[in-house]
Amino acid sequence: MNLLLTASGLRNETERDALRDMVGRPFGSANVVYVSTASVAQPGDHGWFLADMHRLHGLGWREFDVLELNGLPRRMVLDRLLNADVIYVGGGNQYHLARSITGNGLADSFREALESRVYVGFSAGSMIFSRHLTAHSADVIGDTTDLHVLGATTVEPPFGLFDWYLKPHLYSPNFPERDDAWADRIVARADFPIYFLDDETAVRVRDGEVDVISEGRWRFHS
Repeated sequence: MNLLLTASGLRNETERDALRDMVGRPFGSANVVYVSTASVAQPGDHGWFLADMHRLHGLGWREFDVLELNGLPRRMVLDRLLNADVIYVGGGNQYHLARSITGNGLADSFREALESRVYVGFSAGSMIFSRHLTAHSADVIGDTTDLHVLGATTVEPPFGLFDWYLKPHLYSPNFPERDDAWADRIVARADFPIYFLDDETAVRVRDGEVDVISEGRWRFHS
């Protein structure tokens, strides 16, 4: 699998260059599908969502599709994923996204598509691959409100590919509480590895190899 797990989308040239390299051809000759599911469970102003979609669209794709995972036949979802060269899964509520994938029986469809496509995650879209996306990690990280707002107390990791957890928006002006002291408190409670990424950073996974690309700052705690 080829995954580019960003904290806040394709914000800088380093991340865009990494994606070009992973796609292997110009964006103008490739199709992208934007999965918007996580955003609908996030309350408040959605200017960030429109800005991210506009930024991605501005890269000049041959075809720019938008896909919602709930309410569509599974075969239609798979066909839309397979029609894309890049599957871009946007931000919002990671638990709603995970529950939408498992609840609609879409994990196998995603796995099939990702065998030959490039996956880009933005925030919530980057968080769903950890086997530690659970009610326990929600308590450790301090995200239980995001789970309980769905009327849920449990969540099942849709993929469980990695032992490490990814937490975005370190040092972000949109999340002023997410500083080093905040990260230190989480690390003191955590019993699993964590990547903390600022908004200019991504974790790249290529054929099982994991590295970090960044024009900003990040932390990893094993």
